[in-house]
Amino acid sequence: MTKPLLLLPTLIILLLINTAQAGEQLYSLQPSVTPELAKKGTYAVGVKTREIVNKNAFNHHDFNGTYERKLTVEVWYPAKAKTNTKTKNKATYKAVTRTHMPFEVAGQAYRDMTPLTLRNDENKFPFVVLSHGYTGHRTLMFYLAEHLASHGYVVASIDHTDSTTAEIDVTKAPMAGFISTLIHRSRDQQFTLDYFRNSASPISKITDFDHASIIGYSMGGFGAINTVGGCYDIAEANLIAIGMPKDYAEKLAPVFQFCNAGKESTDPSWKALVALAPWGQEYDLHQAGSLASLAVPSLYISGDQDDISGYEHGVKKLFEQTSKEDNYLLVYKNARHNVAPHPAPQAAYSNDVDLGHYFEPNWNMQQLNRFNQHFVLAFINCHIKKTSCEYLPTTTDGTQVKKADGSYTKAWPGMPERWTTGVEFYRASSNPKAN
Repeated sequence: MTKPLLLLPTLIILLLINTAQAGEQLYSLQPSVTPELAKKGTYAVGVKTREIVNKNAFNHHDFNGTYERKLTVEVWYPAKAKTNTKTKNKATYKAVTRTHMPFEVAGQAYRDMTPLTLRNDENKFPFVVLSHGYTGHRTLMFYLAEHLASHGYVVASIDHTDSTTAEIDVTKAPMAGFISTLIHRSRDQQFTLDYFRNSASPISKITDFDHASIIGYSMGGFGAINTVGGCYDIAEANLIAIGMPKDYAEKLAPVFQFCNAGKESTDPSWKALVALAPWGQEYDLHQAGSLASLAVPSLYISGDQDDISGYEHGVKKLFEQTSKEDNYLLVYKNARHNVAPHPAPQAAYSNDVDLGHYFEPNWNMQQLNRFNQHFVLAFINCHIKKTSCEYLPTTTDGTQVKKADGSYTKAWPGMPERWTTGVEFYRASSNPKAN
C-alpha cells in the first residue's frame, strides 16, 4: 500500500495543475437578486479562437492602397450540451494589463465545443460583433459574450490590431496606435461580419447574418456608430491635437471623413447598435446630420461622470443627436468610464494604471456587468428577435421611493425590489413618466 505521505506531492501537483487550468475566478455565484435577463440562458456555450485576414484593408501606413491586416477573433456560440463538458474543457482567457502584466481568468464557456446542429425548422442565431476600446483586448467583455451566446446569439469579439493592451506601451508611446484605430475600428467591425458571413464553417451555418448587431465600448463604440451609418467629422485640428504634423494633417484630413465603415452605404444586416461609453462627441467627431438619420435602433450606456468620453457633451449629446426612433440611454449615476470591462484581475492591483482600466470607485463591477447583461439582452432581444421589449423601462428613474403608506414605487420589469438605485433610463422617442 502506498503511504499517504508519499501521495502528498502528487496531490499538490494535481491541485496546482487544476488551479492553473481553471484560471482566476472573477465572479461570485449569482445572487438571488440577479436581474431576470442577467440569468444564464438555456444553451450550453462553446468558444473558439480564430485568426482572420483582411487582404484588402486600407493602408494606414502610407495612406495609399491596401495591405493584409490580421485580426484575432474570439467566437462564442450555442453548442451541443452533452459533449466535452468536463471541467478541464472550461475556457480560460489570457490577456495582459496595460503595463503588460499577464493574467488568465476563468470563463463559463467550453473551449472548442461542437456547435449546436439545427433542424430545418429551427431559427438560426443572430450575429453579434463585440469591439473593445483603446487599449483593450477581445476578452474584455467575455462575461457579456458568454451570456448572449447562452441566450441564442453567435458573438465574435475582435482583437483590434494596433489597439490592444499587448501592443501599446502606455508609458512610452501611448498614442502609437491611435491613427490606425481611427481608420480601422469600424472597418474591422464590418470586415468581421463579412468574413463570417462568407465562411462555410459549422458556426457560420447556424448563424443569421441578416440580423446582426454591433456592441462597442469606448473606441469600439466610436467605430460602431460609423459602422451602422454615422459619419466621421474629423478635421485638421483634431489630427493636430493627437500629434500629427500640421502639413500632414491638412493633406490627410479627408481620409478620415468617411461613413459606413468605408463603404458607399450602410450594410442592411445591421439591426441594432449598443455603444458603451462611446468616445468622440466631446470633440464633435460624429457628424450630427448622419446621427439624426440613423435607421438602426440604438442603446447608449454611460456613467454620468465619464471623464474619458464625457457625459453631458459626449455620450448624452450623442443620444440627443441620434434619431428619435428606438433610441435609448442607460445611465449609471456616479460612474466614470469603466462601465463595460470585466472586474479587475489580481495582476491589475499592482499599480493605478492597470487598476484604472477595470475599476469603478462607486460601483461593484459584478453588479455593473449583470446590469449590462440584462439591459443589452433586453435591447437586442427586442430589436433583433422581437421579444422581451417589456424589460426596457418606461420610467426614467430606477430608484424606488418609499411612499407614505410604507410601500415602494414599482420596480422596473425584471429587476429585484430596491436593487436599481442609481440607474436611469431614457427613451428619445417618448417622454417617460417619473417614478
